[in-house]
Amino acid sequence: MIVTQVKFVKLDKQEKLSEICRLAEYFYQQNSRVMVFVADENQAISLDRFLWARDRGSFLPHAFDNGSVECFDEPIVIACEENNSNNASVLILGSPCSVSFISGFNQAIDFAELSDPELAELSRERFRQYRQQGLNPQMF
Repeated sequence: MIVTQVKFVKLDKQEKLSEICRLAEYFYQQNSRVMVFVADENQAISLDRFLWARDRGSFLPHAFDNGSVECFDEPIVIACEENNSNNASVLILGSPCSVSFISGFNQAIDFAELSDPELAELSRERFRQYRQQGLNPQMF
């Protein structure tokens, strides 16, 4: 049975996309497989493009799991379906997903988006939900 560590990253500015990329790179350098969960195909395509263009000096091997490519060997996968297609141990939540999906990972990284009052309240709500489900979330 996996005991998932849920950690929240505090964001004071609207910098979520760059923080997702920074975390994906950090975990990739730790030799962890990473799944980045996003809300829809538009967000997945935006993140995919951002990963390609963000730093000319580095490359993060990744794929967008749109159902038409094999992602099992990819160290970083972007997905908008709750399917761990690369057997990742780390889940980065670009968008909320079900607690049952989160529970399939060793680590899940969520965001406390404090720059917007509505997003901040939704973050607090998820924090409480994780706690109610026994996941013991912590700040990262």
